Amino acid sequence: MALILKEIDKESHIQFLKSYQTFSFLQLPCWAEVKGGWKSKNIGWFDERKLVCVGLVLIRNIPKTKWSLFYLPEGPVLSPEYAKNVIDWLTPLKDFAKSSGAFNLKLGPQVTINTWNATTIKNAISDNSYKKFRDVDPDRVNPFGLDIAIKLKNLGGKQIESTGEGFGDVQPRFVFAIDVEDKTDEQLLSSFSQEWRRNIKKAEKLEVKVKRANFDDLETFHNLYKETSKRDKFSPRPLSYFKQMWTSLNNNSNDLAEMRLYLAEQENVCHAACLWVKVGKHVWYTYGASSTIGRELRPSNAIQWQMMRDARDAGASIYDMRGIAATLNEKSALFGLLRFKIGTGGKVVQYVGEWDFIFKPLVYKAFRVALARRG
Repeated sequence: MALILKEIDKESHIQFLKSYQTFSFLQLPCWAEVKGGWKSKNIGWFDERKLVCVGLVLIRNIPKTKWSLFYLPEGPVLSPEYAKNVIDWLTPLKDFAKSSGAFNLKLGPQVTINTWNATTIKNAISDNSYKKFRDVDPDRVNPFGLDIAIKLKNLGGKQIESTGEGFGDVQPRFVFAIDVEDKTDEQLLSSFSQEWRRNIKKAEKLEVKVKRANFDDLETFHNLYKETSKRDKFSPRPLSYFKQMWTSLNNNSNDLAEMRLYLAEQENVCHAACLWVKVGKHVWYTYGASSTIGRELRPSNAIQWQMMRDARDAGASIYDMRGIAATLNEKSALFGLLRFKIGTGGKVVQYVGEWDFIFKPLVYKAFRVALARRG
């Protein structure tokens, strides 16, 4: 039987999330405050009078039209006993989106499908016959997640494949994560590659200091971030975005999230900066930046090592280094990201990924063309 979907207030949304240990910070009601240019709705699914699932919907209107994109980044947040009956929660969600003027509904529950250990991926890279993760047998398969993905497809969902070797989704389908719970420093270091251990020692020897910074230091982060964007050729977000992110996630009224800023310095010169976000037992490395000058100091290794240990000390079980491309091609420009992260000895995790339910194909096609032109 289909569940009943209703708009709910922020407090009801927050109270429901407090009963969960794992969900994405992108599904916090306060995340809507960060996304300038988007409207939002907090929604809940009810089994009779019981709230059983929730979602933050971001809504982007197409100028000069009556149509909107409805987007649930890394959501909705689904109770396991209800998540498996996809038609029961998807049907009212589609009806709600269509009746509200959506030309497209995009969603991506944070449910895993496959997991590969770092050793498995390293062996596949050495073999040279594997091109993508999907060519490599996973170490673990989650039947629950696989079943959800199959049902989303069978119910009309479309999964957009990247045109190149990129991430494929707005939010990453593949991430690199490290289990940190109850691990000692020695246990964590033992899983690192020799290069990673050597770089950490080098940074310590050269007196690279990693510190937690404050709101006022976001400008230091942003200056490095802009430098990184020029070097890596992407469009940077404005400083105001990160200031709002800090304000929203560190708002004590929600009591669910924490955001931190870390700086790696030598002789009071900042060479790397990263943002760290915690919800429940999950910590994400969300944004990173570094200077071209001083890379030989290995500040990026030093700062990750500190953030990882702080995640463990804050009670997290997972330190999530976020997205990696699906490619195993060492010649790809995106391969360096995997090479850096895999040196920590963690694991590659594949999520269900994002699915599009298209209600107005012509509007959707025009929207995709406009996105492609923007690059």
